[in-house]
Amino acid sequence: MESKWNISRRGFLKLCTAVGGSLAIFGSAKIGLQKLQAGAAAKESEMEIIPTVGRNNCGGRCVIKSYVQDGTVVRLGTDDEPESLYHFPQVRACLRGRSYRKTFLSPDRLKYPMKRVGERGEGKFERISWEEAVATIAKETKRIKEQYGPSARYVQYASGNQGVFRGDACMRRLLALDGGYLNFYGSYSTICTSVATPYTYGVSNTGNSPDCFMDSKLILMFSFNPAEMIHGSLTTYHFKEAKNNGARIIVIDPRCSDTVTALADEWIAIRPTTDGAMLAAMAYVILTQNLLDRGFLDTYCIGFDRAHMPAGFDNDETVEEYLLGTYDGIPKTPEWAEKICGVPHSRIRQLAVEYATAKPAAMIQGWGMQRQANAEQAVRMGTLLPAMTGNIGMSGGWAAGQGTSSRHAGASFPLPKNPVKDTISVFLWTDAIVRGKQMTKQADHIRGVDKLSQDIKIIYNIAGNTLINQHSDCNRTAEILRDTDKVEFIVVSDFFMTPSAKFADILLPSTTMFESEDIVNCGNWSDYITYCNKSIEPMFESRPDYDWILDVADQLGLKTAFSEGHDSIGEWTPIVYEKLRQKEKELPPFDEFKKRGIFKYPIKKKLIAFEQEIKDPAGHPFKTPSGKIELFSSRLRDFNEPVEIPAIPKYVPAFEGPEDPLIEKYPLQCMGWHYKRRCHSMHDNNPWMEEAARQEMWMNPVDAQKRGIGNDDVVEVFNDRGKVHIPVHVTQRVIPGVVAIPQGAWYTPDKDGVDTRGNINTLTTQRPTALAKGNPQHTNLVEVRKV
Repeated sequence: MESKWNISRRGFLKLCTAVGGSLAIFGSAKIGLQKLQAGAAAKESEMEIIPTVGRNNCGGRCVIKSYVQDGTVVRLGTDDEPESLYHFPQVRACLRGRSYRKTFLSPDRLKYPMKRVGERGEGKFERISWEEAVATIAKETKRIKEQYGPSARYVQYASGNQGVFRGDACMRRLLALDGGYLNFYGSYSTICTSVATPYTYGVSNTGNSPDCFMDSKLILMFSFNPAEMIHGSLTTYHFKEAKNNGARIIVIDPRCSDTVTALADEWIAIRPTTDGAMLAAMAYVILTQNLLDRGFLDTYCIGFDRAHMPAGFDNDETVEEYLLGTYDGIPKTPEWAEKICGVPHSRIRQLAVEYATAKPAAMIQGWGMQRQANAEQAVRMGTLLPAMTGNIGMSGGWAAGQGTSSRHAGASFPLPKNPVKDTISVFLWTDAIVRGKQMTKQADHIRGVDKLSQDIKIIYNIAGNTLINQHSDCNRTAEILRDTDKVEFIVVSDFFMTPSAKFADILLPSTTMFESEDIVNCGNWSDYITYCNKSIEPMFESRPDYDWILDVADQLGLKTAFSEGHDSIGEWTPIVYEKLRQKEKELPPFDEFKKRGIFKYPIKKKLIAFEQEIKDPAGHPFKTPSGKIELFSSRLRDFNEPVEIPAIPKYVPAFEGPEDPLIEKYPLQCMGWHYKRRCHSMHDNNPWMEEAARQEMWMNPVDAQKRGIGNDDVVEVFNDRGKVHIPVHVTQRVIPGVVAIPQGAWYTPDKDGVDTRGNINTLTTQRPTALAKGNPQHTNLVEVRKV
């Protein structure tokens, strides 16, 4: 019997609200009513139009045009260059980009430097001068190095500024010149796939350029939601072009996302953490129905069958044996997978045949599926199917895995080599506070050294909200940070009093994209570079991060080494741009680029991942130890953890997944998603965005009815880590047994520690994934009750 979770295009269009057009929204930013009225009525000819760019941590990097009059941004525009002029689609802003003025030019901005006067985390501060702030930071930076060593200094991951001269990069440059700092590898966005993918291919950049989708006959999107999270400003454009050219798009996701409603021909609903089981069953069908490309496997891969195992591993399990159940007695049939993932066996079998016979076909693994507790194995299983069908190294195909690609180099701020070798997984920084000196290469997969030399004692959190809001288990994180005997000093630079800002010892007001200059490289799958022109003078006492870090460098005796004679970002930008021009000969002169605000590279040739490796395997081997696609990895086998880190792709049940016994106590899987009204946590304080899409939890009517919950009721979502109060949206756009809370809401605990804003990280775990030691923030078991 077919599950009601599987909905045809006609069916889901009846269920789902189609994605609307761009919102043209304008509003005020700390200007009086008279000025607002005058600005609204001003003729465009009286305004200066200044090109800038959305430089926050969004894949879009959209063009923004500031309409400025009398030193005030009156309104915003976006890319309006004729497409016929440059043969390039317009790089236009979404509803987030069009609301930048309301978000950033707000009277709620941090106005001057402050120091903490209450308990850390209370958010109690008093105003100080920039001179005192800089002197304090310099003193503590020096003290921590002298008392504990440079590896006790940590520049926090995450930045809402993705410009070349972003503040965290500036601080790392300074600390590298001053003896070093604790490194990290990976990112919360991609750590599991960035670690897992190279075990198959040797590299993580496995994507083709997006114009290759024009040649795809079938596109499968596993947990991929570009319509909301903006995976490159032009991504949905390319998918629409592919559809117009005949491609069929199928989305596999626990939610009927906006990408489903906007692009897909079919939605296949799946339980979170079970993608690997479905993929294994698809591989089983391709194998047993003899739909695989044996010639491709024999030529380019090792580990699929007994005849193609690497030397010395004759007794190890092959991929073929795993799929057939030779060792464990469990053939990975669609019937087996259905019990795990909830997708009907008939649809799994049919989809496997469709994928294997639709060549070229693209199977895209969105980064949501790799933020699961068993993420690395789902990634590895995904890379198996393109190899089995020969969909690698061709336009229209897709190698799966991380899927990033770029045809062009980017500008970069020069960073000296860090003298400190100690390197942790980006997700384990709270562990490095609590037990840093006990963390080892074997147990915690640290790099560079066998054991960390010191706990983290000072944190520089610059333009990011991962200090508390975006990290797992906010309650535990807050408890760790409150203890000033652990982390002795915290510097935060931001625009607003965010949840992370409340934990600062010194809190600094930074400048937005409207108040500073920068170069912003294009996002993934994009072919342009942008210039962030300063539209207005800095508001209040805010300063670009480069400026105050330069002052700290001066007090440390490193001003000349840090600045190389450049006292502002504006003096640096032509330097790094001209260095880039030496690689990218098509770039125009700097002044021309700055005036236009963007350069769109002429598209001359498709970028096809592994094209040379497939055409000339002898002359261009894969960058793996064997020179081939490693379906069996001796490097993974060396971990000697065959259950959680097998040498071949396997489905590994997730902790807090549907097979965890804890589900008896907490029967609902809770996942997050990137919401169209926020970029991570940015814009959460923008009332326009709340009107566009309120913070709410999605719940299936079956689960709501069991608990006596109605639409718009406020509910309590809870587990052993915390409690969240949030309004509920009862909808069939999420499957039974799953609730979904959009990530990024600002952590707002009440006096009892209950988060009242709906921050999913109140519920997430700090237990890392097995291989990458990454963030499993979509893997949570909870219960829900009406408040």
